[in-house]
Amino acid sequence: MFLGHYGVALAAKRAAPENSLGTLVLAAQWLDGIWPIFLLLGWERVEIVPGITRMAPMDFEYYPWSHSLLMAVIWSVLLGGIVAWRVGLRAGTVAGLCVSSHWFLDVLMHRPDLPLYPGGQARLGLGLWNSVAATWVLEALFFLGGLWVYVRTTAPEDRVGRWSFWAWVAFMLVIEVANLTGPPPPSVTAIAWVSLLLWGLVPWTAWFDRHRRIRIGTG
Repeated sequence: MFLGHYGVALAAKRAAPENSLGTLVLAAQWLDGIWPIFLLLGWERVEIVPGITRMAPMDFEYYPWSHSLLMAVIWSVLLGGIVAWRVGLRAGTVAGLCVSSHWFLDVLMHRPDLPLYPGGQARLGLGLWNSVAATWVLEALFFLGGLWVYVRTTAPEDRVGRWSFWAWVAFMLVIEVANLTGPPPPSVTAIAWVSLLLWGLVPWTAWFDRHRRIRIGTG
């Protein structure tokens, strides 16, 4: 899942409006943010296998430090604790839940390749990437639902808050279509370096979120 994680971050703004959307995006995509770093370091492994699922040509061979359930919980506590210390308990709790939500959304889409803990043999995954319709519907459901909540929670204060926000939405939709309809990536190294670009979405979302105000009655 790609857009669905950002939908969670958008919706979480209503639960803790004191959080920057940049913080919530960082939390919701934390597992995928550290994964390419671990790939480049050789700590985790993925192989490109066209046809392994209908929508994602990747065999996630080994990624317990970024994508096991136990580590997702640990990352949730660590990141949520930092946000709680800097912003407040509610903000930290919501940020932590965004981190762990990533694993549970991935379970819907992945083959049975998500580990429960480092060193464990059990793998979970419902494999909805094998269904074109289910993939598109779930991505749209989570992203558009989160977008609807965010728009009802915030309002633009200026042109940055309006046009940078909608430019980001358009950019995300283009990336999603390219991900789901494009050819397999040329190499694992290319996957890692392109995935690192996800970090650039954090300052972008934080920027336009600073130019949007919380609507009256929210929070």
